[in-house]
Amino acid sequence: MSDSREMQPGIDRRTLLRNAAGAGIAVISGAMPAGASASFEAVRSDAVIEENRLDGTLDWQLKNVRIEAATRYRSPAVEGYCSHTSVRPGELLKIMVSTNPASEFSIDIFRLGYYGGKGGRLVQELGNFRGQVQKDPEIGPDRLRECQWEPAVEFRIPENWLSGVYVGKLTASRDGFQSYVIFIVRDDRKCDFLFQCADSTWLAYNRWPDSFALYDDGKKEWYIGPGVQVSWDRPYAKYCQVIDNPLFVGSGSFMLWEFPLVFWMEQQGYDVSYISTVDTHRDGVGLLRSKSFLSVGHDEYWSLQMYENVRHAIAQGVSVAFLSSDTCWGLIPFLAGTTGQPDRIITRIGQFGPLEPDAVKAYPELARFTTFGPTEADIIGARNVYPYSGSADWICSSEKHWLFRDTGMRNGDGIPGLVGFEWMGAPANIPGLEVVARGRVGKGALEREYTSTIYSGPKNNVIFNASTIWWADGLSNPPGYVTPSAHGFAPKGPDARVQQITSNLFKRMRET
Repeated sequence: MSDSREMQPGIDRRTLLRNAAGAGIAVISGAMPAGASASFEAVRSDAVIEENRLDGTLDWQLKNVRIEAATRYRSPAVEGYCSHTSVRPGELLKIMVSTNPASEFSIDIFRLGYYGGKGGRLVQELGNFRGQVQKDPEIGPDRLRECQWEPAVEFRIPENWLSGVYVGKLTASRDGFQSYVIFIVRDDRKCDFLFQCADSTWLAYNRWPDSFALYDDGKKEWYIGPGVQVSWDRPYAKYCQVIDNPLFVGSGSFMLWEFPLVFWMEQQGYDVSYISTVDTHRDGVGLLRSKSFLSVGHDEYWSLQMYENVRHAIAQGVSVAFLSSDTCWGLIPFLAGTTGQPDRIITRIGQFGPLEPDAVKAYPELARFTTFGPTEADIIGARNVYPYSGSADWICSSEKHWLFRDTGMRNGDGIPGLVGFEWMGAPANIPGLEVVARGRVGKGALEREYTSTIYSGPKNNVIFNASTIWWADGLSNPPGYVTPSAHGFAPKGPDARVQQITSNLFKRMRET
């Protein structure tokens, strides 16, 4: 371990790394006893500020990636996955890695944030490990591909790792090829904002090893019916939609839609804690530890329990910002993996709200749904409307609302290209709901209206729907970020009006 690398306090410097041959496991014992769980109730509200004062680095970025031409998405030279979507300090995380051809490899773990504009901080260096080619899984029932790879390393998350999104940068020694693994460190402290990473949607679009996303039934490339299962027990392939960026391989779609909000919030010093969709599903009571809940980016796949937990949080006075779109459309259960580990598989069993006849004409497989949740509009303020996708300018329609204070915006003023690549329409019949932005999206017979909405909850809490996956693009442009585009539109990057609207919103959410 070179002197220029940082060993994170909380892991004994004498900790043994046992690099066994073949499929051996390197075990790193943290400072906490096995089975212990850290309590972060005493963490001060300026924890994010203090964290971002630490030295950052640009080294978290991938520099040398090879995507296999035959599969279009896979990076077999070095690829891996984690045993959990989120872990608390003191809990055990396993990282499974395959290298093809066999090669020694290292894992550098970074927490992503602001860090003086560098975007990440090195928290742990692991390896070298003796890599091997790990077996591709057979195709199981409902096209399930579920790896059962041997772990390369397992370790307990140190007590002083702040909640956040962490990536492990895998580097194969043989050819220098790289990819990511990604996981969330969660805590249980009180906070102002609870940032839900949309990882069930990352999983739904993961085509690893080639055509095995929730959208692949073996016959149709963009299939949206039931009868397909996908597992977290496999690497994240290169994202398959809208943006072609191999340098994000292994990180789901976090870098595309969510990282700019993380970067901006931590730059501003907001008191934010991070969770997985699995946490929203499992831990409804845990949502109440925060003043506000954030749904971010492309947040399409929800369980009924997620919906009920967020609905209950709103009823208890939690504010919600849906800085997202295509939100809460697909209805999923979280299923156990074949080894019995809970919440490792999802499958699409239905949708929230009623079917639209035009949607069924375009996607006949929708008629096979047997399960329907309540309409998503009842919590979001608007619902998904066919044809779902489209892009447009985000146009102010309620200039006197406090949301637009100090923005200079007037009715009819638009923020270019901010709506996309999917949107929300059909505002809900909620007393006091206001449409704060609206505009036409699509063309011809498929032209519809998107609506951005806001309403008050029962305890004067605020529920805002941005009606775009691309909202965070208007907040920041982190290192490595690529501006998206679709349907002839593209957002224009950081915009003072988006930043002011978000600041106004977050101020109100913190005060309620």
